[in-house]
Amino acid sequence: MNIVCSAPRFLKWSIGMVVVMSDILHQIVLKIEMVNNLFIKAIESIGIAALFLIMFITLFDVIGAKMFLAPIFGSLDIVMLIQVVAISFTTAAALMAGKHVHVELFLPYLPKSLRSGVIATVHILGVTLFVLISLNLFRYGYRLQETGEVSPTAHIAIYPFAYGAAVAFIPICIELLLRTVRVLFRIDAGQT
Repeated sequence: MNIVCSAPRFLKWSIGMVVVMSDILHQIVLKIEMVNNLFIKAIESIGIAALFLIMFITLFDVIGAKMFLAPIFGSLDIVMLIQVVAISFTTAAALMAGKHVHVELFLPYLPKSLRSGVIATVHILGVTLFVLISLNLFRYGYRLQETGEVSPTAHIAIYPFAYGAAVAFIPICIELLLRTVRVLFRIDAGQT
């Protein structure tokens, strides 16, 4: 008799703990998301500035070469390296804005629980991909730093650009992890 009476109390306690843990997890996700979004906006600004820099270097290089017969020294090297900054630093912002490739062929026809599992799996595969890319860029940057590799014409060190790209992919990993947690624990996306 005592066991029957304590079961509902235990069940209420368990449900209460799940609600409290869910609220705590939700708050943690929101805080991480806020910091990650601030970092993404900062590196996006750097990426956009890099795009404008590419445009101005190309403009002044063409004007200098055609009108004054004096092109900008190492302009191809500079543009090549700035492209790395522009692309890698704006990739996370493109993910946040939903401008990435997104194919849903059979997903809408799956049951909701299976759909959540597929979405979480895709996010985990994305995290794995970008972690591997970032780690390999750190390794590549280290090798470039050790060998002293520079650009062919302007002799600009290449390793800072590899390190920068590696760091720029970290927020993508964090965002995909947050999306995985949101899907698995059914947490709504925060308003940040």
